[in-house]
Amino acid sequence: MVREGSSPGGPRPASVLAWLVPTAVTAVAATVAAVTVHSLARTSVVWIGVAATVAVALVTAELSRRGRVIAELRARAAAQQAVLVRQEAESVRLSAELLPEAVARLGQGEFPEDVLASLSDRIARQAREAGLTPEFAAAHQAVLRSVLEAVVAVEDLRESAQRAFVNIARRVQAIVHQQAQELREMEDRHGQAPDVFGDLLRLDHGTALIGRLADSIAVLGGARPGRQWSRAVPLFSVLRGAMSRIIDYQRVELHSISEVAVVGTAVEPLIHALAELLDNATRYSPPQTRVHVTAVEVQSGIAVEIEDGGVSMSEEARKRAERMLRQAQQGIDVNDLGETPRLGLAVVGRLSQLCNFQVSLRTSAYGGVRAVVIVPQDLITTAPATGRAHGIGTASGPRTVRTEYAAAQIAAHIPAQGSPRTAVPPPAAPVAQAPVAPEPQRAADLRDDTPGDLPQVAERTSGGLPQRRRKA
Repeated sequence: MVREGSSPGGPRPASVLAWLVPTAVTAVAATVAAVTVHSLARTSVVWIGVAATVAVALVTAELSRRGRVIAELRARAAAQQAVLVRQEAESVRLSAELLPEAVARLGQGEFPEDVLASLSDRIARQAREAGLTPEFAAAHQAVLRSVLEAVVAVEDLRESAQRAFVNIARRVQAIVHQQAQELREMEDRHGQAPDVFGDLLRLDHGTALIGRLADSIAVLGGARPGRQWSRAVPLFSVLRGAMSRIIDYQRVELHSISEVAVVGTAVEPLIHALAELLDNATRYSPPQTRVHVTAVEVQSGIAVEIEDGGVSMSEEARKRAERMLRQAQQGIDVNDLGETPRLGLAVVGRLSQLCNFQVSLRTSAYGGVRAVVIVPQDLITTAPATGRAHGIGTASGPRTVRTEYAAAQIAAHIPAQGSPRTAVPPPAAPVAQAPVAPEPQRAADLRDDTPGDLPQVAERTSGGLPQRRRKA
């Protein structure tokens, strides 16, 4: 095998022979010519023969030397070509195997120093096995180090941006919480004035929408929703809570809701995810249509189905939406949202990853889209639930004085889209009144009423006038 920088030893005897043969032939030819010519011309022939022999010897020697140089250059080029092939193979291995592996290991939480140390050792070992120089291995290690530093810098920048998103969302949540508390105090003071009370409820509903948007920003930043629940909440109450956080809640109809409860840790993520899906269903369907919600028990848990009568999604659009859900579950970058972000599916994907929900999109029997959310068994309980989550508003906690069924005022002060209907069963407190469609209550009404501290009730008489009475 010819090594790099060495000269071949095999061709030398052949080059000597190639130099001697032409010279000997020329000398013999000159000698024969000198013997056979006339004596008067013999001297000239001899000189000519000598000159020809010397010239042939010189030319042959130069040609032989150049042949050896060419052979050496060819051998050296072949050795360099072999080295380049090995270097190219190692470079391809670096780009196709080592760098993706390094980025993947960083994504799994390994420290950059550990990743760099292990992969640098592998680079050095592979370079030795391929017969490459240590300098080449050091160059690849430097490339690996630069890539890891760049990835870490970008990841730090992304986490910094996400933390900024979360901090901004938390500030908005604090303001919304304070505003909700002030609205509750105003409702208590102005409960006897129906016009003022209805306006306050409408403001309260708008505050709930702002709170949902702030929660969405926080979730996209990698945080949990702002509110936490310590007690299990009935599934029906969870669905009512999701309805209270959308604009067109009066278009939502509940059917066949399973009588189970959701554990406290999953209440807020489930409310938020369902609210985003309900918002999509009401936004992308005609205003005169209804959005139908069912929740039935399946083998893996509870299946909540949301069906609208809008335009059905094409197969390409459905695959794109499910791809967005998968990307959000893996961790979405705020830069991927674009200049006009659509937060709904991204937020649902993040929440489903947080609580192990399963979300799928199919064609609805009503011609629109059917969204199915599977809540796993470990987040469902059949034990008596003491919490309640349905309500318009953003804050939670016990109150000494509550207008528990004051949301009946909304039907008179917030016009519904479409024809009147009863979205859910009316409150149990019986009075002489015309049938009304009670709207979702405030999220602040999430306490357990005790027998000794029953709230006041704001209802309407059969003539449509508000009345307040103390429950017996």
